[in-house]
Formats: sequence, C-alpha cells, structure tokens
Amino acid sequence: MSDPTVLLDRDGVLLTVEEPLHLATVTLSNPGKRNVQSPALWRALAEAGRLLPGSVRVVVLRAEGVSFSAGLDRQAFTPEGFDGEPSFIDLARASEAELDATIASYQEAFTWWRRNDVISIAAVQGHAIGAGFQLALACDLRVVADDVQFAMRETSLGLVPDLTGTKPLLDLVGYGRALEICATGRFVLADEAARIGLANLVVTAAELDAAVKDLAGVLLAAPRDAVIETKGLLRGGSGRTYDDQRAAERAAQGRRLRDLAGVGE
Repeated sequence: MSDPTVLLDRDGVLLTVEEPLHLATVTLSNPGKRNVQSPALWRALAEAGRLLPGSVRVVVLRAEGVSFSAGLDRQAFTPEGFDGEPSFIDLARASEAELDATIASYQEAFTWWRRNDVISIAAVQGHAIGAGFQLALACDLRVVADDVQFAMRETSLGLVPDLTGTKPLLDLVGYGRALEICATGRFVLADEAARIGLANLVVTAAELDAAVKDLAGVLLAAPRDAVIETKGLLRGGSGRTYDDQRAAERAAQGRRLRDLAGVGE
C-alpha cells in the first residue's frame, strides 16, 4: 500500500487520502492546544470537504493528542478576538443578515460529513466539548475511547449550539435527553454515550485507531451504490410518513435492480 497523499495541511487540519482503499482521513492536528477551534480551522474543514476526491467512500475524522477537541478557542471571547476575524462584539453589532451569513459560513465546516456519497466516522478520545461535540455529531458514526467526555457547554456560556449539532443530537437521544444535556452542560461519558446512542462503539484509547480502521474496511466491502441508496433512505426517513418511506424504498430498489441488470431508466 502506498503512503497516504496529503491534500490539505493548514490551520490545524490535515487531509490525507489512501486511494487504493477509497479512504480519506481528516486529522485535527493541534494537540498542544487540545485541538481548539477557530474560524480559520472551520474554513480548512470546509475546504477539506471540497477537496475530497470523488473516489472516496469513507472519511475518518480523528484528532492528535489526548483530546478530540476542547471546543472553541477562548480567544474568541476576548474583545480582540482572532486576527482578521470579527470578534463576538463585532458580530453582536452586525446586521441580522450579516450575522446570519457569518454563522452560516462557519457551519459549512460541519455540513458535508453526511453527504450521501460518503460515510463519515468520528474517532473520539478525551474531551469533545462544545464545538468539538458538534463536530463529532456531524459525522454519521462515532467510535469513542473509554476516556471520552462529551459536553455541550454553549448554554452555560449564555449562547446556543449553532454549529449544526442540535439536529443530530435530537435524532440520536430524543428531545428530553438532548435538552437536559444542552441545558446542564454536563459531561456524557463513554458508558452513557453507548447506552443512549451517541457512540456506535466504545474501545480503549489504545484500540481506537484499529477499531476505526476495521469499521472502515467493513463499510468499504459493501457495494458503493447500495450504501449510497441506503444512506439516503435512512437520512430522509425521519421526515417521511410510513407510506412515503415505503414508496422511497420501492423507488430506491427499482434503481438498484435496473442498475444491476444493466437496464436503463
């Protein structure tokens, strides 16, 4: 197997691709600061999604160091903010349209992980707090180390989770538990994460990379088009009635049968 090809390496984000395996890895690469997040990192994550080759079928999101991501860089809460970026004070003074556009641009880092043409796996160890929790939630699947500590701290800071994390959290754990997790800002540890559906698998920290590699291998073994159709069915299912979902199943299966038989539409 050839060495992975580096497609992006900037602002704490590393994107590599293993073409023979159709596998891409996005690594948060600032372990000295526990992979804290900033607008520059979000732009790099969004760029990683745009650079993803069409051959890629599985994307692994991982992080260097002891923490997946300790959340938003606290520099964001200073009057100066980040160099070249609007501070929170600037955002508060912006028009509603400007504020909406700025937050929407930040959210682009979190939206592409659920594209139907890829399956994304978050490998999560240590702290996954605030923006870090939301980034893990952006992925389709989560494999976590037994030292994981999820927490949604935005409400504790007088803010709301606005990086696309509320919808997947709600879908995974239900309204009551999602509200309690967000409103209290408490930690959700590995055992609870597995029990309530936040984690697909819990392993030791030493086993995390191997477990994710094994899962990626199994996902890559299935025919790509069947996986894409199935993912689309499941993603749209919560917004459909039972009968609408039955119809969507029939349409998807029809496409697969025609494709397998080499019959055109």
